[in-house]
Amino acid sequence: MMNNGMRRKRKWTKLAFVLAFAVALSACGNAGNKAGEGEDAESAGTNGGAEVVEFKYPDNPGFDLVYLADELGYFEGTRTKPKYIGKVAAPQIIPLVGTGDIDFGARMVPLVISAIASGADIKVVSAGGKTLQEAPHMKYFVRNDGSIKTPKDLEGKTIGFNSFGACAEFVSKKWFKEQGVDISKIEFLVVPDDKQEQTLEQGGIDLAIIHAPFSGKAEHNDKLVKLWSDYDLDGGLGGMAPYSVNGKFAKEHPEAVKDFVSAIAKAANWVNANPEEAKQIIAKRLGVDVKYVDRFAYVDDLVVTEEPIQYYIDILEEYEKIPKGKVKVKDVYTNEFNAFAPGTPA
Repeated sequence: MMNNGMRRKRKWTKLAFVLAFAVALSACGNAGNKAGEGEDAESAGTNGGAEVVEFKYPDNPGFDLVYLADELGYFEGTRTKPKYIGKVAAPQIIPLVGTGDIDFGARMVPLVISAIASGADIKVVSAGGKTLQEAPHMKYFVRNDGSIKTPKDLEGKTIGFNSFGACAEFVSKKWFKEQGVDISKIEFLVVPDDKQEQTLEQGGIDLAIIHAPFSGKAEHNDKLVKLWSDYDLDGGLGGMAPYSVNGKFAKEHPEAVKDFVSAIAKAANWVNANPEEAKQIIAKRLGVDVKYVDRFAYVDDLVVTEEPIQYYIDILEEYEKIPKGKVKVKDVYTNEFNAFAPGTPA
């Protein structure tokens, strides 16, 4: 017969074994969460036995398909989901996609081209915005004092935009030059989109190039006047703001990239069909009156076409930002992850 001391000893031995086994399982689970050695993408559980990969993404104010797809539930039941890492300044998004500190980023084509020319492992995997006359990508505002009415009036003035190397710089410079403006006489200053209206009104800049959704509020400001939109400048050719992926992430998680592209493509098509409802979601996210949120339009199914990419390759070569012939259109994008693209396997 076992005495009480022996029973207690056996009880604690059994408990120690159970705890050790649980720790071992936990360690195995943590190891399995990593997508690869040194990889930051983590498993967020399972979906029918498949690993669900978390992709790192900025949590920025703005009209963004990732936030809409998340709100609409388009990531549910897929092999991927967003892991928001906090606000990331617009000029840093593409560099951080290149380093893998974030896995996807939505920024303009010239930034991606320049990054590729510099050796970054990054690729456009879906199209983005579509510039329409009633839904432009960006708008040009001045103070309502009559001092600036034509492009020539900008000589000697300061223009604010959200970053160098993107659409606001190159689309504008190309058009100003075509209008006979000496762009060497213009000062360009980086001002975040959500700060431009106030900076312009207070005299810190003389012209603000503001992207939607923040351009909507500026248009309601009676102290400002809108002169042009990017649709007036190039018919919308330079307005596609695509989504790019880190190359290492795409190689290690191709199925997750397919799910990502499908989710945001569904969200894009939903926005095109339901523009007012989309504005309400973004207004709530930004904490502003819906009347201040500009309409967005997106390329159908987010299938990438080559003309907008070649447009920026030509501009970057003209301004000697990249060596002529170093980057080809096919180096910049792929539709292989887009199930809606012609010829893509289901």
